[in-house]
Parts: sequence; C-alpha cells; structure tokens
Amino acid sequence: MPRAESAAPLGTPVLRSPLLSALKELAASRTLRLEPDVPLRVAVVAVERYLAPHAGAGPLGPGDSYAYDLTVTDGISRVKCHLRPGLNRLVHTLSLRSGAEVRVSRLSLVHDERRLHQSFVRVEDLECCPGGESAVLSSVGSLAALLVWPADDAGNSASLQPDGPLRLGRKHYLSLWNNEDAYGPIWIRFTFRVCVFFLFTASKICLLSDLEAFFARSKRPFPLLVRVMHKSRLRYYGKPNLAIDFPYQAYFEVADQSGTMSMVLWNDLCLKWYQRLTVGAVLYLEQYSLKSSYQHRSRPQVSAHLVAFHSTEICLNPHSPTAVLSIVPPQNVKPQWRLPDVTYRFTPRTEVEHLSSNQTVDVIGLVTFVGRVERVRNRGNTIPEKYWTYRWVHALDGTSDSPFILEIFASSQPEVFDSICPMTYLVCTQMRVCREPGSALYLTSSAETQIFTTGHHRKQPYLSDPQVKAFIQWTKTLKDKLMLRRTAVGGYYCYPPPPPSFTPIALDDLKVELESLQYREHKRLAIQGHITAVRYHPWPGQITEPSQVCTCSPHASLHGSTNSLSRLVLLTKQTSIPIPPFLLCVYPSAVQLMAIEKKLRFKHMRFLNRLRLRFYPLIYLDFYSEYVLVRMILDLTQRTGQSQLS
Repeated sequence: MPRAESAAPLGTPVLRSPLLSALKELAASRTLRLEPDVPLRVAVVAVERYLAPHAGAGPLGPGDSYAYDLTVTDGISRVKCHLRPGLNRLVHTLSLRSGAEVRVSRLSLVHDERRLHQSFVRVEDLECCPGGESAVLSSVGSLAALLVWPADDAGNSASLQPDGPLRLGRKHYLSLWNNEDAYGPIWIRFTFRVCVFFLFTASKICLLSDLEAFFARSKRPFPLLVRVMHKSRLRYYGKPNLAIDFPYQAYFEVADQSGTMSMVLWNDLCLKWYQRLTVGAVLYLEQYSLKSSYQHRSRPQVSAHLVAFHSTEICLNPHSPTAVLSIVPPQNVKPQWRLPDVTYRFTPRTEVEHLSSNQTVDVIGLVTFVGRVERVRNRGNTIPEKYWTYRWVHALDGTSDSPFILEIFASSQPEVFDSICPMTYLVCTQMRVCREPGSALYLTSSAETQIFTTGHHRKQPYLSDPQVKAFIQWTKTLKDKLMLRRTAVGGYYCYPPPPPSFTPIALDDLKVELESLQYREHKRLAIQGHITAVRYHPWPGQITEPSQVCTCSPHASLHGSTNSLSRLVLLTKQTSIPIPPFLLCVYPSAVQLMAIEKKLRFKHMRFLNRLRLRFYPLIYLDFYSEYVLVRMILDLTQRTGQSQLS
C-alpha cells in the first residue's frame, strides 16, 4: 500500500490527511480512477507549464500545445498532479492559479508504459472556488514540512519530481506566460556555480577577420579572445516532435580589434552560460564551430569604427564538438589585447523627435508610469502558439517635460522586468523608434534590448557614459514629493491610438474570438449602433440591490455607484439586433462614459436621448480577459458639422 514520507520530527502527531487518504484509495482501485464522495478541497501551490508531446492533436486544437502540472495540498500533505488537457482553459483565464482553492471531484492514476515503475496522478475534473487566496495555504507554515505521497511498496513512483514534468519527453518547465524567461531551478542551479578560468597564451589565438578564411577551407580555427558587445533574449524553438531536451538559442555580438561577429549559444549551453555571459564580459573560446550566418534576423547597431562580419557566425554547441568557454576576470584583461570597449548611444528626449523610424537608441530615465503586464500572440498559426509579454512605461530624463513612451517586451530578465516601478532609474538599450500615423512617437524593444533598473546598475559599462552622469546630476535636483504626484501604476493604457478603420466581423465570429482570449490578452474593435439602455450590475464581491435598467428617458441619470458594473445594450445600425451582453461591459472607473478623450461627459440621459436623433455614436472597446473596458468616441464634426455639447 502507498506510504507517506514526512519531514516532521519523530514523535510529532500526524494529522489525518484527506488528500493522502484519497491517493491511497486511488492506488488500490482496480479501475485506477476515483470519484470521492465529497470533493477534495485543496489549495494550488504551483502551476507549471511545459510543451505537450503531441501539441495540437487534442480536442481543443492549438490550445493543447502545452501541458500543465499542479502541486496541490490540503494543509497536511501535497502531491504533484497532471492537469487533464480539457481543463487547460482554467489556466488560460487565470481561474486556476497559485494560491487558489479548488474542489477536485475526479482523479486517475496514469502508468507510464515507456518507463518501468513510473506513474503519476491526473486531475480529471475540478471546480475553482470563488474568493481570493486559499485559507488552506494561510494555515501552512512551511511547504517543506508537508507530507509527500512518493511511492508504494511495489516501487511505482508518483513522486513530486520538483525539477521536471511528470509526463515523458520533457525535462524542464517553461515560464507560465511566455517562452523567453528562464524558469525553474535547472537554470538557477548553474547560475551560481564558480567559473573555472583557464590559462592561455595570446600567441595561439586568431582574430575574427580570419574566421571566414578558416570556414572557406573547412579548417578548425584557433581559439578566440573576444568581448561581448550585445546580448539577445532567449529563443525557445521547441516543437512537439523535436527530440532535443533543451531547445534554446541565444545570440551574442562579440568583438575584437578586427571587428564584430555573431556568436550563437545552443541548447544545453544556454542553461549553464546564458545568465553568466553579460555585456562587457571577456571570453576565451575553444572548440567552437563556424557556419553561414542566418540573414533573416534583426541585428543590433554597432559602433561605426567596428567592421561587422555578417557572412559567418560562431556556434557554441553542447556536443560535436563540445565548446569550451572561459570568462576572463576583469583584473586579468590586458590592454595589449586591444579589445574594444562597449559603447552606447544614449539619446535625450529632445532629440528623439528628430529620429527616423526603426532607428536604434539607448535611453535612461526616471520612471513615472508603469502599466500592467500584457500579452500578445505571435503572428501566424504556429504550433506551438507563442505569446510575448510586455508593458508600457513612461520615463523622464530632464531634457523635456514629455516622457519617453516605452513599450518594453520581456528580455529574459524577469527579475528586472517585474521590478520596474515609479521613481526608479531605468536604462533600456537597443530600443527602436516607432512612428505610426496619427500618434506620437514611442520606443519599442528589439531582440537585443537589455533593461536595468535600480538595484541592477552595479558594474554596468554605461555608468561612465557622460549622458548617464548628466542624468544622475539632474535627479539630485528633484523633490520626491513633487515627482510622486506625477507617478502612476497599472490601469488601462490605450497606446498607440486605435486605427481609423476596423475590419468587419460577424457577431458569432466575434464571440468565438473573444471567448478564446487568454489572461492579459486583449483585442480592439469598434461597434456602431444606438444606445437603448444602460443596465447596472453589482461589482463582484459587492452585495447590492438587484440591478435596474436605465432606459433613454429625458430625466434618467447616468451617474451610478463606482462599485457598479455597467452593461450597454445596443441596436446595431445594420441589423437592429441587440448586441449580446457578454460583449459590452464597463469597468467601474469608466461608468461615466468618456467621450473625446475625457473632455465630454454625459451628465443626463436626456443628453443621450437628444444625441440619438443626430448620429450613431462609435463605441471603441478593448477586451481583456481580466475585465472589459468600453470607451466612447464621438465624431461630432463629421456627423453634425458642429459640436453642441459643452
């Protein structure tokens, strides 16, 4: 029969665990299935994601590209379980998350036929409990003290396996919301290992300018001595049937006295070296290989005095041959090596306006606004589907009253990306200028963008840059109280502005598309029609009187409680069919419908009644899986010839 291992001291009374009892009953079942009489009330400790062995083949189509493992506890014991693919949607909408409380109504025990004595528990059905953080977790002092259901007397393992997925074929987890960030102890384990530095003689090295000749003659080149000039974010290229344990790739631009060249870090070497290879580090490379450079990729802008070799790139492989890397300590770097210094292009805010689109700059500023983290789906119907995470940031540099508007994508620096907050010093390198018709200029990340905020600036090469020193002197003249009044966090940030035209879409198709939205994802659309009623609903968690419908009477008021959730019922211009309620919801802060950038407000419903006789208002919506925000945009000049609203 299954037994439990405990980290509790001897003599400590062991409480009866409903979860452990259910797992024992499951292991003894002939059908390997269990439906408890009373659903198991457990808390979710962790939700972990990895690439499914057969992505896209399940009933949910491309949504099955990833599988999820859950670690759950009842406060006494814990177990890692596999989530049935049909329940993945609960993770996509953040209904199932760490800290949530769930009721598990059906379990099964799955034996892995390809591995002897290996099995795992699968959650077949569960229900998410309403409310915030689980009361079960709040009663747990330490996760290490919980009982673990690891094995039975026959040796069948259903252990926690903290370092890897339960299902065969995958050896590591992915970050929950994107593929660019390193996740799990398998990365951290190598991060703090001590580097071994090898002795070498400078007479046996070759220059980057010589590598093209070596590649043409298919001759193994001599070792290299280079400096890292630029570093790209991680790229995960895993596929369902790709037999590579760690399918990662990272590009570096390295340079010596003869010029610059791309260096590619492959697969297992990314785990060991990616987080240790920083910009400015000096490397001694041996047993590397050469190949023709991949031309269809973005490249950072390098210094004008350096020659760029784009036809060949350096490959550091984990095998055939196994590349040997050594990091040279800064105190051992000799001037006679003539390695170029890392250079930056810090551009003040006053000069950014004069730059052309797609030009690359480096910026430094004091953060005044940080938006929520959002996700955008990768273009194309790729399998597995990929998401990028990003956030909008405003930063001042003292040269202009206008801030930098920054669209910062995750750059494989989760500890920095998550720590961006107002009143911190932010440095962003290799940002690209974006100009869109009808909107102000903004800067967006490139593949080589690196971000640094307060607490991460130490020993960075840019500290000696004159523009950085001037910025630091400016910040010393600021008064914290005055600057804090200009700061903001979160909220809805609509940028760039919506396009002048939208692609027509049927309501049925729109419903399917909106229901497929995942956590932190949004979609823009415009709806034109008559406003016929406004219905107020209680905000979640608030107990109020039943909602009432405000019809378009002359004396009805649009002002409702700030704790109300409004729904608009519209009649479309073409069909005169009410738009389904799931389409239109107003966030509490937008109950007073904002017209023309918050300059016009509907203070009375008679105003709306008069408006209906003149033209059709245009409703602009941004749909989020967290909430839905409705914003009203009225084109008065085109439809009435003049504004009669004041």
